[in-house]
Amino acid sequence: MGNPPKTMGPIALSIGDPAGVGPEIIALAWNVRKQAALAPFFAVGGASVLAAAAQQRGLDMPLRHVSSISEACEVFDECMPVFGAIDSHYSPGKPSEEGARLALASLRGATKLAVGEKVSAIATAPIAKSRLAEIGFTHPGQTEYLARACGLADEQAVMMLAGPQLKAIPLTVHCALSDVPGLITADLIIQRTRIAVAALRRDFGLEQPRIAIAGLNPHAGEGGKFGSEELEIIVPAIAALRSQGIDATGPHPADAMFAPHARGNYDVALCMYHDQALIPVKALDFDQGVNVTLGLPIIRTSPDHGTAFDIAGKNIANAGAMIAAIKMAGDCATRRARQN
Repeated sequence: MGNPPKTMGPIALSIGDPAGVGPEIIALAWNVRKQAALAPFFAVGGASVLAAAAQQRGLDMPLRHVSSISEACEVFDECMPVFGAIDSHYSPGKPSEEGARLALASLRGATKLAVGEKVSAIATAPIAKSRLAEIGFTHPGQTEYLARACGLADEQAVMMLAGPQLKAIPLTVHCALSDVPGLITADLIIQRTRIAVAALRRDFGLEQPRIAIAGLNPHAGEGGKFGSEELEIIVPAIAALRSQGIDATGPHPADAMFAPHARGNYDVALCMYHDQALIPVKALDFDQGVNVTLGLPIIRTSPDHGTAFDIAGKNIANAGAMIAAIKMAGDCATRRARQN
């Protein structure tokens, strides 16, 4: 399938919760590195966890501790590089404090390398937010953590879920559905759309991204009959975006905008809340869905699924989303490198 893309450096992988599927899907990704034309990558910590996960899956994956980023690139073709000595026991399906500490240390290590421009991108394996909260992790998720690590406010990092058939952005993310109407503002729609458009141009090669903006209410409010948010907030925001030269349309009824004939009319759907964006992406592209953070000075991707403790270590986890996340990280890094 061709040679791996050339990037400014390798991709750093955080191992995620070692009791989840992260270690085995990383091992599976390394085993198809050539077929999938993946850029060189390495794991931050978790050597024994990765070795045990590979053995559990029946994979031939030699590991090597590396002391430098350049060494990781040199050995990547023959060995799975691991940078850093942090580790824990491999107990699939049995999350622990020890495992949470490894997950957090790996995330911090990978992020530090990216912020310090030692690597071209990071791809983060799934974490268990509740487990990390027990050891002092105060952020709603990895997206917000990365924003703060880059010196940005939470709202400056935009979550996009991307698969072969659909890209979607939730305007509001981890909040109660009852809170959503009060959180939607024209300024938030404008801000997130502008961040997304800039990132789509820089990292995805879309010179004039087409943004379809969903309505909040059934039938996009039907002229105010089913709610006023469309007329009072969403329509004025779209008008403002269009006045700035951004190709934004809507508000579109969410029950129709994800149909096959509709998806060809836009590049990204901006949705009003979490499930409005994630349900169609996961229905269409679950095994290839990627969570990519837009608006950061670094490149970060992640498989668009969770730790899956219930299937960890049972030899059934699909690595498609992890492979897609690494691939996307490499492709985005290549585009940035060409612009410098």
